[in-house]
Amino acid sequence: MHKRLMNEQVSVRAERPGEIDISSLARFTYSSEHPDHPLEHLIDGRYGRGGTHWASARPNTTERIVLDFEPPQRISHLVYEVEECCVERTQEVRVEVSTDHGSTYRQVLAQDYTFSPQGATFQHEELQLDLPAITHLSLIIVPNKGGAGVASLTSLRLFTSAD
Repeated sequence: MHKRLMNEQVSVRAERPGEIDISSLARFTYSSEHPDHPLEHLIDGRYGRGGTHWASARPNTTERIVLDFEPPQRISHLVYEVEECCVERTQEVRVEVSTDHGSTYRQVLAQDYTFSPQGATFQHEELQLDLPAITHLSLIIVPNKGGAGVASLTSLRLFTSAD
């Protein structure tokens, strides 16, 4: 039996042209995951408010997720989401990329998100990029730049442009 609560506002991935199949082209390395919110939730196709999410098992700890691509990928578009409905805090997300198998990284984004149960609870970020031959993509999540909390991300999607 498949079921879903009717007022649940979760989007299920609709294939978009150029979407990279992360699950088959990347190996994930990560610093932590909560057993109820594993890394698989980050790319399970359920995104938007109320979507499944990855969460750290360690509160107030900076976490890292690294995608190791084989073969290297051209990334032209990155989409990720963060949702926090319970606590007031500021979370930072940094995105770094490597073209030399993880020996060196270049930062392409550093963004802070301030969440408040009475205000902003959801962030959707879309970046246009021009990243040829990426071997590694690193996400660094600082959960407690302001307040306390657990690092979390709701979804991650990557796209390549047709040449």
